[in-house]
Amino acid sequence: MAFTKKQSAEKLEIAFTGRLDAQTSPEFDEDIKTSLTGINELVIDLAQLAYISSAGLRTFFTCSKVMKKQGKMIIRNANSTIMEILKTTGFTQLADFE
Repeated sequence: MAFTKKQSAEKLEIAFTGRLDAQTSPEFDEDIKTSLTGINELVIDLAQLAYISSAGLRTFFTCSKVMKKQGKMIIRNANSTIMEILKTTGFTQLADFE
């Protein structure tokens, strides 16, 4: 898994590539703890994400809790497989989707 970040003012965009699972999510967890300070819009682009596990979902849930207090979280470009996982787990209620 790899991710890139682009910040402009109070908006942070993160794009994922590969797999977000138990082996790869700790790296993102560590990074995101400090990245959300002062952010009122978080955009997560999943166009290149091939797989997400429960560990990856936990990471998104943590982001969702923070952003609920600070602003909004948007998830973009989830493929049909990832979207089905997000729907099944009820995650679609925690963020806006584009």
